Amino acid sequence: MELQRRNVPFWTLLVVFFAASVRAVFIEPLQALTSQRSLAESATRLPCRYQGQVGETVVQVTWYKELRDGTKDQIITAHFADGQTEFRGYVNRMRFESDNPIANSALLLPNTDESDDGMYACHISTFPNGNFERHIRLTVWVMPISTLEPVVMVEGQSFRVAASCRAVGRPLPVLSWDTTVPGKSQNRTSNEAGSISSYFSLHPLRSMNGKRLDCLVRHPGLERPRRLSNQIVVHYPPDASITATTDNWFVGLDQAALTCQTSGFPVPEDVTWTWRGGALPDGVAASGARLTFARGLRLNDSGVYQCSVSNGVGVAKADYKLTVTAALLAEKSQQKEALLTDSSTLIIVVASAGAVVLVMAVVVALLVRYHRRRNQKLKSQLSLKSEEVNTLHRQASIKRLNSVSSDPRTQSEDYILLRTDSRMKNSQASLGQPIYRDSQSTLGGRWAPLGVSDADGRPVAWHDEGDDVRVATSDPGMDELGRRDESYQMSRNMSLDSGLSSSKVPPDDTAVPRTSPDVCETASPSEDNWCPPPPPPPAETFADGPDGGEDGDGEPYHLSEALTNHFYYSNGVLRPRPHANAILMHPNGQVI
Repeated sequence: MELQRRNVPFWTLLVVFFAASVRAVFIEPLQALTSQRSLAESATRLPCRYQGQVGETVVQVTWYKELRDGTKDQIITAHFADGQTEFRGYVNRMRFESDNPIANSALLLPNTDESDDGMYACHISTFPNGNFERHIRLTVWVMPISTLEPVVMVEGQSFRVAASCRAVGRPLPVLSWDTTVPGKSQNRTSNEAGSISSYFSLHPLRSMNGKRLDCLVRHPGLERPRRLSNQIVVHYPPDASITATTDNWFVGLDQAALTCQTSGFPVPEDVTWTWRGGALPDGVAASGARLTFARGLRLNDSGVYQCSVSNGVGVAKADYKLTVTAALLAEKSQQKEALLTDSSTLIIVVASAGAVVLVMAVVVALLVRYHRRRNQKLKSQLSLKSEEVNTLHRQASIKRLNSVSSDPRTQSEDYILLRTDSRMKNSQASLGQPIYRDSQSTLGGRWAPLGVSDADGRPVAWHDEGDDVRVATSDPGMDELGRRDESYQMSRNMSLDSGLSSSKVPPDDTAVPRTSPDVCETASPSEDNWCPPPPPPPAETFADGPDGGEDGDGEPYHLSEALTNHFYYSNGVLRPRPHANAILMHPNGQVI
């Protein structure tokens, strides 16, 4: 009415209202409907903050909780002029976060309860723009509360529950078991109470006692599963056995004792000792599981000692028969034990020595085998080297036969024979002179005594044949020397013409006729009637002459020795002596 009196157009008012509604916004929450999760027994904040336009005033802020039946419960109200008001059922449980609820209308729950789960609404009343609301769905999680109850079992019982695990929470937790023993688990849930229970069952055995049987609780509010540690409890009856400090019981033995070894669960604590079914002898005391002889043993201490134990599940007994012997028997027993110990030591020593000898034998055998193989290898290498040397010698011999060297230090056999030919001629020429020493060495004889000469006044040469002495006449001897010289020259010329040394020329029976019976000739040096050439004259023969021999160096003697050692006459032909390493060359160049 007031606006109409001022004559304000209606469309102008509509534009102003629309602009005001556009500028007015909620800072938090931004959306009209949001969800929020919180944990029980923790603080929870429900955001709500409205920012109006210029000229707009927030009159009142009210928080509501929407119930399942559709109704609303007022929680708290704040009026810009009347202040705050808390409603029944929420007093001291919920309050505004700020002292100025008009500017910051967030609701704070200091200790959230499971019953606080639900839908909440923040209602803002403004002037002149009206009312605005934000809805928040709050989900309250309850952290699980879990317990584990073990069950005591006895060995031999039937299949039964070994432990139970229970958890309460929102949302409902998940339970599982962590163990290595075989068994079966079963779960039961209660949605109304928000709880879950799990049971683990098995057949109890003494081997399961003390094994792990843990319960694992999983929940969205937990970062990792919660572990409830537990061990299986299985009771079983005890076992008993007796051990002694020695097996040699003799009179006077000190510090003798018996011990009762027990096992079982629970561990037996009460141990009872008896002797021969009654009280213990004097001087024998029992302390728990140990029975001690406080004095030296006596013969009457012999008997059966028994220990009895129990643990509430069962009883176990063990017997030990003790026999006390005289001192002499005890000494023998000790000696026997010492002998057994010495024998064992001796056996160990002998075995060790045998092992050492065996190892040494194996080492020696390996060394012998190694050296034997090495010697065989060296022999084979030496054989190969010998064959190579022999091959090189044969090749060198062939090369010497096929080549004529110009080096005077390595003259060939042909050159030697040429010198022989020259010296033979010189020897023949020297026969006409008064001194005939060089010719004697060539002819193989010796001179007659001084003053003996033939009819023409020429010296006579003596030839020894065994014990007989033959005096060569002047004419027949010269004829014989001439024939030999002629035969040798013919053989030499033939060898030179054929390109072979005279020692390699094949025999020719027609070269020179056999005219003198005084020359020893044979077809082969291997025949029985072959006679060697006359021995050379002694060395002093060439040393006494005025010239020292033909050339002054004893060469006729060496010539005669070379002819004697390497050649022989056969049918008037000078032939080479056979030799194992000799290589004969045919005139056409082939090896014979």
